[in-house]
Amino acid sequence: MPRICIPDDYPPVLAPSAVFPALQSRAQLDYYDTLPGTEDALIARIADAEAALNIRSSSFFTERVFAACPQLRLVSIWGTGTDHVDLASAARHNVAVANTPGVSARSIAEHTLALLFAVARRIPHMDAATRRGVWERGQSIELYGKTAGILGYGAVGREFARLALGIGMKVITWTMHPEHYAGVPFTDLDDLYRAADVVSVHLRLSPETRSFIAAPQFASMKPGAILINTARGAIVDEPSLLHALSTGPLAAAGLDVFAHEPLPPTHPLTTLPNVVLTPHCAGITPEALQAGLQMAVDNIWKFLPPH
Repeated sequence: MPRICIPDDYPPVLAPSAVFPALQSRAQLDYYDTLPGTEDALIARIADAEAALNIRSSSFFTERVFAACPQLRLVSIWGTGTDHVDLASAARHNVAVANTPGVSARSIAEHTLALLFAVARRIPHMDAATRRGVWERGQSIELYGKTAGILGYGAVGREFARLALGIGMKVITWTMHPEHYAGVPFTDLDDLYRAADVVSVHLRLSPETRSFIAAPQFASMKPGAILINTARGAIVDEPSLLHALSTGPLAAAGLDVFAHEPLPPTHPLTTLPNVVLTPHCAGITPEALQAGLQMAVDNIWKFLPPH
């Protein structure tokens, strides 16, 4: 039986799933329901494994990790992002890397829309006020006819575009790779920032997109714009975001992702009344969770058949 390590199932999502028993029956598992925390701990956990089933993006697969684990042949990621894996080092050490693209697209797009409604309608604020007996009304924003500017036209961006059109919004889109979408009319990036009432981020985190939205980009946005980010926190420069939320032009933001996760309870974002926060959970519905974990395991068997 192949030896497979799950180094970081915390909080546990794989072990309670329907996928886990079948995986146990077909492999010798080294399972950990705590985060490794350090490079050395990650190395110690996966050193003897042929495949690592990676659950959390806080586990960093670096050059040193690959060099110290010569038995490793595959890293199968639950999720789409590969920003925590040194792909060039993986290739140098003949380690394949697989992910689960598309399986959470609908879930993330729905969460993006939910954040947008929560921000535009100020639902968390009004819920809290109503519970206190404060009857606040007339402070919501209607989204019909507003312009949604979508950064990134992958599976999530396309699904959110469909939902935004469905509620009567105008949709404009920008992508780093327009050559992949023949016939799709994309908007110039600067024009998108100037025109969008809502800027929704659906980019991958890479060296090119780190701090992709910073002070110059916020300065280009129209007064009263809303930012929604369900992609990666580091795509948006947080000091610039805080400034834009406090002094303009942003009216509000809905954020599921942050530069450092979990978000510390003392983080300045937690003090702003015009921000709705969720804990990087957009893609973790039961349906998306099951489909993604199953694909991550299937990717192992496609690459590494049972002995």
